[in-house]
Amino acid sequence: MVVIRLQRKGKPHQPYYRVVAIEKARGATGKPIEVLGSYNPRVEIAGKKVEVNKDRYEYWIKVGAQPSDTVATLVKAAFKSAAAK
Repeated sequence: MVVIRLQRKGKPHQPYYRVVAIEKARGATGKPIEVLGSYNPRVEIAGKKVEVNKDRYEYWIKVGAQPSDTVATLVKAAFKSAAAK
C-alpha cells in the first residue's frame, strides 16, 4: 500500500520535510517512490512553507495512495492559498 507522508530531512534543530509517496512498510528513512514536494516550517512567509506538485499529488490520490492527516492538512492549505492568488 502506498502512502503520502512527510519524510524528515535537515540538520538537528533545523527541520525540513519532503512530501513523499512511499510504501507503507518502509521505515521513516526508507527510499521513497517519488518526491512530491517539500515543507519547511521555518519559513516565515506562509505561502512558501509548503510546495507540492499538484498534478503528481492528485495522480497518487487517484491510484489509491492514502495521505497522512498532516499531509492532507498542509496540502489543502497550500492549494487553497495558491487558488487565492
